Amino acid sequence: MSSSLRSAAVRPMLATALLAALAGCSSTAAPRTTAVEASVTTKAVGYLQGAAVPASLALVPAPPAAGSAGFALDEQVSREARALRGSPRFEQAHRDAELAFPAGANQFSCAIDVDVDAVKTPALYRLLERSRIDASAATRTAKKHYQRARPFMVNGEPTCSPEDEQDLRGNGSYPSGHTSIGWAWALILAEIVPDRADAIQARGRNYGESRLVCNVHWQSDILEGRFMGAAAVARLHDNAAFNSDLLAARKEIAAARRAGLHSARDCAAEEAVLKVRPASAL
Repeated sequence: MSSSLRSAAVRPMLATALLAALAGCSSTAAPRTTAVEASVTTKAVGYLQGAAVPASLALVPAPPAAGSAGFALDEQVSREARALRGSPRFEQAHRDAELAFPAGANQFSCAIDVDVDAVKTPALYRLLERSRIDASAATRTAKKHYQRARPFMVNGEPTCSPEDEQDLRGNGSYPSGHTSIGWAWALILAEIVPDRADAIQARGRNYGESRLVCNVHWQSDILEGRFMGAAAVARLHDNAAFNSDLLAARKEIAAARRAGLHSARDCAAEEAVLKVRPASAL
């Protein structure tokens, strides 16, 4: 074989070897994703699937009709709540509107006196994120069926979260999804930290009431939201993955408390603000 032919034959082999070496370097240089990072970056799903999700349309009555005593109460509470616009309680309602994680994970951090973190308390973070999806799903069929107009759509006054208003217009008011989530979290967290159950359940109540102050829900939306949140938690207790995370979260909180960790929020200020509520709210 001539030297020119030998060179021509060798060149493709060298090119192949070089590409393989570069590919090897590239794969080794790529950072690995840790288990915790994977759990945070992967889209969360609820624990409950299909028929396991409570059927809100079968469980809640129709919303109060115009002219009824029930709607008269809705209007009275709404007037009282709107009077709080511009106050620290209104600002708290804006903060309470945030359900996206990671920020949403710490809505109850003062109530449990521990910050929730995807790295330091991964089971609790997962428990709250997945149960949030379930409690929201528990309100969906009734929301879609009734497509109740929200207070701001009726009274024409501002909400605490103008950035959400366009989406809220197409999402029925009854029952309240935020309230369902907040009440479900309150029930779950009270099991994990029973010695703080009163503070946790008070936070569950005022978390829902923030939706009144925000001018995005009626009183009856809030009441049935609590009901559906409780229904979701009852179903969750029959789910093995939920019960496993519940146990792990209990251990994480116990470890955090042994380490002397506390919520980083100004909890005294938050508690004072949350004591302000519409006088007629139930």
